Amino acid sequence: MIKQMFAAIVIVAFSTAAFAGDTQPVPKKIDAEGFQEVLAQTGDVYIAGQPSLAGLERMAKNGVKTVVSFRTPREMNNRDIVPFDEAAKASELGMRYVNIPLGGDKHPYSPEALAAFAKVMEGAEGKTLIHCTVAWRASHMWAAYLTKYKGMDINEAAAHGRAANMGIQPIEGLLGGEISYSRPEKP
Repeated sequence: MIKQMFAAIVIVAFSTAAFAGDTQPVPKKIDAEGFQEVLAQTGDVYIAGQPSLAGLERMAKNGVKTVVSFRTPREMNNRDIVPFDEAAKASELGMRYVNIPLGGDKHPYSPEALAAFAKVMEGAEGKTLIHCTVAWRASHMWAAYLTKYKGMDINEAAAHGRAANMGIQPIEGLLGGEISYSRPEKP
């Protein structure tokens, strides 16, 4: 009897977890030609490093309608780093371009940045490209978005981020492996 009750609880728990939030496939790395270091795809979202002109053209051909960059203005205005006007090129290709800078004192990782990203994602039509330099910031933003706005368990979301290019966190490296995260309950 106890084994049957336990089995029923496990089945209900797994069934509930499977339907909590939106389902999203784990990102898969794909051919990164035209991108700095990484290009991963999960459903209609691409998570990438900095695109070249050819990379943006490739995304337009693949149906991307929104491009979200997490590069800071200093990065985007340095032609040694980004040798073209990405916003203008995206517009020329028929894509909406949004910049949500992340990094440094002027552009901290914050709930406001995540809310701005969520607003863009909720209004996006078609496929979306999110990027930074090497997909590290983009992977972090994606994992945070899945957790806060799509109801995904934080550890599952972290696995999605790692699959793109989030990598292990310094504390995980220091401790010798992945750690489990928890979120405080909402008040």
